[in-house]
Amino acid sequence: MTWQEICKEKKAHQLDGVPKEWLASDVPPATHLSVIDYPRQTKVLSPLDLEITDSTVATLLANLASSQWSSVQVTTSFYKRAIVAQQLTNCLTEIFVDRALARAKELDEHLAKTGKVVGALHGLPISLKDQIGIKGIESCMGYVSWVGKVVEKNSALVDILESLGAVPFVKTNIPQTLMWPETFNHVFGRTSNPYNRSLTSGGSSGGEGALIALKGSPLGVGSDIGGSVRIPAAFCGIYGFRSSYNRIPYAGCANSMEGQDSVHSVLGPMSNTLDGIKTFYKAVSSERPWLKDAMVIRKPWSEEEYKLVDHGNGGKLCFAIMWDDGVIAPHPPIRRGLEITKMRYWPQVIKPYKQAEITHTIGAIWAAGAAEDFKTAAAPSGEPVISSMGIESQAEDPELSFRPTDPPGKDPTSAFELWQIQKKRRDLRQEYLEHWADTVSQTGTGRPVDAIISPVAPYTAPPHGLNKFAQYTMTWNLLDYPALVVPVSKVDQAADVKQPRSEFYTDDDRENYELYNPATYENAPISIQVVGRTMEDEAVIAMSEIVDEALRKTESGTKKSKF
Repeated sequence: MTWQEICKEKKAHQLDGVPKEWLASDVPPATHLSVIDYPRQTKVLSPLDLEITDSTVATLLANLASSQWSSVQVTTSFYKRAIVAQQLTNCLTEIFVDRALARAKELDEHLAKTGKVVGALHGLPISLKDQIGIKGIESCMGYVSWVGKVVEKNSALVDILESLGAVPFVKTNIPQTLMWPETFNHVFGRTSNPYNRSLTSGGSSGGEGALIALKGSPLGVGSDIGGSVRIPAAFCGIYGFRSSYNRIPYAGCANSMEGQDSVHSVLGPMSNTLDGIKTFYKAVSSERPWLKDAMVIRKPWSEEEYKLVDHGNGGKLCFAIMWDDGVIAPHPPIRRGLEITKMRYWPQVIKPYKQAEITHTIGAIWAAGAAEDFKTAAAPSGEPVISSMGIESQAEDPELSFRPTDPPGKDPTSAFELWQIQKKRRDLRQEYLEHWADTVSQTGTGRPVDAIISPVAPYTAPPHGLNKFAQYTMTWNLLDYPALVVPVSKVDQAADVKQPRSEFYTDDDRENYELYNPATYENAPISIQVVGRTMEDEAVIAMSEIVDEALRKTESGTKKSKF
């Protein structure tokens, strides 16, 4: 078969195991841009289905543990909403209903027989990015060449999730190669943003972003090497956490650029609530993941660090805002999001520090072998390596839209040249550590800045094919700083007016400025990220809770921000 025929056949059978009654018959046309509220309108979901799928992770786990809701019931409700989300945004890859419901039934029977839950995630459905290996399920990762290759062994994370009582129930869409901040591949197609389907859901965990935004999953797992958890989380208005290197087990996952160990890809949770982020992280890191993955460090969840013992016990925190990176200034909605979040009593501003150097260095590391890696993976099927995420890429005949050209690159990087780039990365990490430490003289707390509040991107979710700039996330990947995305607001055409500018940092800054039109970004979520120093994962979760609580109180009008 040709690669086009393989894609057509794979897609044609995607919903084979889905009961027909779970399919909505009145899906809005593509011209209906916002579908975020559609699940509440369809007849597919009963009032109980809506109650279950609207619940927080904490409520779900409590009701599962008390047998108020069975795992079969909860998993079925989320399946129904996930299938609706798939019809609206094309967010799923693998759907394995019989297997997941059999697992849920086993958990219900265990609880009925013993009176005890299996673990901290007992009965909870969890969605997984396509690359995360589940025994007996495909992980084609957007490559036609990998269609039909069934995973022979669970990934370390799936083993741990199942030991905790979780129910993996769907896998979610990604871009070919994973190395795009959008979500499109030849096999499954494009994922759109449920807040505005003319906009991207981000990438590379864009399927997770869209699914969770539509509440088709209470908790999901993505991966992040340059922003791939945080960008979709921000664009889809949910929470997403980029953890430090080697805290969450990665073994057994498919990946691009295998062997590239200078800037690690990490797995991280995505959820509609911060409660979901903390629950996942605490449960997995407490399960001794270093016994499943040789790269994971021996560091279980630290309640002491979560209580901010190294940050004044949380009594007087000093956050710093990075208004922009000195390379590309954010659009007005992002600026307004930072204004909403800004510190009231300790208005520190952290100046951009070697941001262009950091972005260049991480790009140089990837470029050393990316083109050959992509070409090698795509070649067996004959499919071309995708060179654009533009909407024109969805032509009915992909052969007319794509040419089998190499990704942009240069002459091969020698081992010695790569060593120099890696040394530059190490030097930048040391310099940034010292730069952060030097803020101690500005905070009034006797400590350096506790965390940085930064844009996630220089814009809210842009139109398909126009998410070109990822340096606001890539910076923290190279430095290995944990970062957690927190939703703030949504684009408001009256408030987010384009302001005149005559001077620009760079040509990219000018291009980004010219891209902005408030009408284009209608209804798009606005988010920020809370950034801490290496291995401060528990502290970043705690500080994000403080920021989030203040934002929600400000939003409700009950109390203004306290920070």
